[in-house]
Amino acid sequence: MPATGPEFTRRALLFAALAARMRADSADEVWELVSSVASDLSAGHGGEFLGAFDPAMPGYEDLRHSVTALLGQADVQSSLELVSNEGDGRSRKVEVDWLLRITGHEEVSGATSRQERVKCGFEKQGRRWRIVSLEPLAFFAPPRVH
Repeated sequence: MPATGPEFTRRALLFAALAARMRADSADEVWELVSSVASDLSAGHGGEFLGAFDPAMPGYEDLRHSVTALLGQADVQSSLELVSNEGDGRSRKVEVDWLLRITGHEEVSGATSRQERVKCGFEKQGRRWRIVSLEPLAFFAPPRVH
């Protein structure tokens, strides 16, 4: 016979509140990671930027080469605006409007701006979140020299 009555209602409400808090906490944790990754890129810390990604992620090696080349050629400033952050305490999908301002080390004038909707997939691996998918990878490629 299913549980009913005030005790069941209290447990159901407690569980619902706990589940909502876990979703909120995971959303905050993932947003903090995205912000940290953007800051690492802006600071020229390619190793820390890449450290947030699962090396088994499809395209990881291409991303590593692109980011290493980008930071070797230019200074980068990132700014983000959250578009969506959905999922649960184990996996999340985040979409951000990401603006990169790229100034070549050898350039005397101007900077290149690049803006794109970037989609990231996250999984909780042990106690930490890792980025397990990223689109488009080419967003982080160094600018082409004319």
